[in-house]
Amino acid sequence: MVSRSYSNLLELASGDSPSFGRMNRRIPRIMTVAGIMSDIDDDPSESVCSDPSSSSMQKDRIIIVANQLPIKAQRKSDGSKSWSFSWDDNSLLLQLKDGLGDDEIEVIYVGCLKEEVHLSEQDEVSQILLESFKCVPTFLPADLFTRYYHGFCKQQLWPLFHYMLPLSPDLGGRFNRSLWQAYVSVNKIFADRIMEVINPEDDFVWVHDYHLMVLPTFLRKRFNKVKLGFFLHSPFPSSEIYKTLPIREELLRALLNSDLIGFHTFDYARHFLSCCSRMLGLSYESKRGYMGIEYCGRTVSIKILPVGIHMGQLQSVLRRSDTEAKVKELIKQFCDQDRIMLLGVDDMDIFKGISLKLLAMEQLLVQHPEWQGKIVLVQIANPARGKGKDVKEVQAETHAAVKRINEIFGKPGYDPIVLIDEPLKFYEKVAYYVVAECCLVTAVRDGMNLIPYEYIISRQGNDQLNKLLGQEPSTPKKSMLVISEFIGCSPSLSGAIRVNPWNIDAVADAMDLALEMAEPEKQLRHEKHYRYVSTHDVGYWSRSFLQDLERTCLDHSRRRCWGIGFGLSFRVVALDPNFKKLSMERIVSAYKRTTTRAILLDYDGTLMPQASIDKSPSSKSIGIINSLCRDKKNMVFLVSARSRKTVAEWFSQCEKLGLAAEHGYFLRLMRDAEWETCVPVADTTWKQIAQPVMQLYTETTDGSTIEDKETALVWCYEDADPDFGSCQAKELLDHLESVLANEPVTVKSGQNIVEVKPQGVSKGLVAKRLLSIMQENEIAVDFVLCIGDDRSDDDMFEVIATSMTAPTITQNAEVFACTVGQKPSKAKYYLDDTAEIVRLMQGLASVSEQTLTE
Repeated sequence: MVSRSYSNLLELASGDSPSFGRMNRRIPRIMTVAGIMSDIDDDPSESVCSDPSSSSMQKDRIIIVANQLPIKAQRKSDGSKSWSFSWDDNSLLLQLKDGLGDDEIEVIYVGCLKEEVHLSEQDEVSQILLESFKCVPTFLPADLFTRYYHGFCKQQLWPLFHYMLPLSPDLGGRFNRSLWQAYVSVNKIFADRIMEVINPEDDFVWVHDYHLMVLPTFLRKRFNKVKLGFFLHSPFPSSEIYKTLPIREELLRALLNSDLIGFHTFDYARHFLSCCSRMLGLSYESKRGYMGIEYCGRTVSIKILPVGIHMGQLQSVLRRSDTEAKVKELIKQFCDQDRIMLLGVDDMDIFKGISLKLLAMEQLLVQHPEWQGKIVLVQIANPARGKGKDVKEVQAETHAAVKRINEIFGKPGYDPIVLIDEPLKFYEKVAYYVVAECCLVTAVRDGMNLIPYEYIISRQGNDQLNKLLGQEPSTPKKSMLVISEFIGCSPSLSGAIRVNPWNIDAVADAMDLALEMAEPEKQLRHEKHYRYVSTHDVGYWSRSFLQDLERTCLDHSRRRCWGIGFGLSFRVVALDPNFKKLSMERIVSAYKRTTTRAILLDYDGTLMPQASIDKSPSSKSIGIINSLCRDKKNMVFLVSARSRKTVAEWFSQCEKLGLAAEHGYFLRLMRDAEWETCVPVADTTWKQIAQPVMQLYTETTDGSTIEDKETALVWCYEDADPDFGSCQAKELLDHLESVLANEPVTVKSGQNIVEVKPQGVSKGLVAKRLLSIMQENEIAVDFVLCIGDDRSDDDMFEVIATSMTAPTITQNAEVFACTVGQKPSKAKYYLDDTAEIVRLMQGLASVSEQTLTE
């Protein structure tokens, strides 16, 4: 079965040729790959990028994927039992489409309907939605949807991401493996639906929110070069909270299969980056304002931008006659009675802090009795999105608090709190925004919350609403916000009164301050907020995200990609096309043919794994090295950053092995030779300046140590807290560069180290020295093997690359510069790990042994 792109499905459904308006760019639409995705545990080598078999002029296209489609569905009332569909104007997914522009980009939606559709109707519904709305519905069995959405999403992920640990069965759901499997299964079903419409060479895919966090892995497995963005609309918890999740690494690796990951605030992004550092050992860099994580040769970009509101939609609602009628009604109910309205609009769930807000209102009336009879808190409680015991408890607590406070402070014709716990139309909410003097948002944790934005725009109003409120058109507008510190929109609203919602007294004081504040101050704060909200709308947000996604994916076409890993550990390696895995057969063949060989080997991380506790070489390694050294065709050098005393002791049994210590500062051609220096003898008086500075950081950074070498000082924080150690390393680097500015030394950071060493010293010196020795002896090398694992070894690779035209190396010489692991490097080859390096050296040693016995 051949997978069909969207245009073909639409043509099939309608019977007509597809038409998409103004043509913008040549985009191939036909795929030649299988449309049914193999199981996640299939051989990763089967991952492909499809090749187009034909092309036509079309617009750019983006596939937006979310748990729910932006569609309202209902049965027709004509007795036919058929379905009627319409756009859901309040859906963020629909609103962001307007920001992208119909003339510039075509949008396709993939997601579920809110209503359950019977199996016999699914084909017909799919056809209607595809033809009329460019929507691809994902149909889920009812029991699977319950376990996925109400089970794993709402009872496990959602509470944890809002900082609720399942310390007992009543406090959020304990991890349930069957619910996790349902979550993965649903993500797989979504991936299969996307397969039916995607053109992976050209289409962009934008996945939304925590319901689909493992979807990037399924898509990346099938299409290695898919252009994939993910935006998380909920908070991302701190690493201390997140690491309690049993499937923590699977989710992180799945997200890292995206090209761009978006968050509302820096805090959320910082927590994600910290989790990647602590659990996966990945670090991030910031270049020219863009943050990114290097992951298997790919750069996964991080985007921080809070979502906005749809200005056009809200302004059109403000102009509606029914909005004006509702505003008149509210003015009569409150303003004409000399009552000031405070407004809260929240979902009825445990994180919105409704009960805390009610307690603060009670405290305000107690501390400031002058407000009794004058202020009214209208609390609009939207229906909860989830189900469960916690929702019922919140409802019961809210109703009980409202009843108690109204009984204490109420009087005939006056209730201090008006609770509206039935669904309101959007225009009705907007009318409340228009009349409210202050808006209160006291959520204890919320990913974004757009209520304050909607309130600000509604208070700006229009000429007709100004007349109803008795304001002149030129009158400056005003609005007041009391908002929680723990919601995503808080950082962008600097003119709001920010509060800790748990501090009831502070919230009550903030409410009083909002009421008492001078009019000019209220106007200034409103003006500042209005400028931000009106320019950072949902269109700005969607355009900015897509622009960054395009920028991140620019180098996809020139990268060579392939998949590694199984299950949800699958990831894609993306490297330069010339960077290849070293073939054992090829190097052994070259080794046998050649007669004059130079072999340069790094030690730590190359012959010895970095994670090893005992760093000394094994008897097996010593035996391999001796076998290579006994071959008269070989000159073997071991290059290390360690001290000459250490390497001399470790390799004392290797008589003919050349050693280079301290990054090549010291060099010895064989065991019985004298140590020589590759650069003039260094003055080490600078240590008297550097050592006290390092000692200071060692005392304040638990787990860090200092290694004092003959010519260098190394501060190591391998056993320290990764975040704190990295932070301290940056401070130490700046500190040392400052105090050693006039000294003949270089300060460099490496893998969990900060090192000070003499200027001009590098492992490249060893390669130069080895080649110069051969040139002095008129020896032309026809085989060079150089293996290392980090950036310090790139100096050797670079010297060897530039020496290819030198007389030291023959014209047809076999040269192999090889790094450990699939990562960006100046080497042309790689092997996966130290075990493969040892196998390679063992193979070459066996060839030498056979030669010696012949």
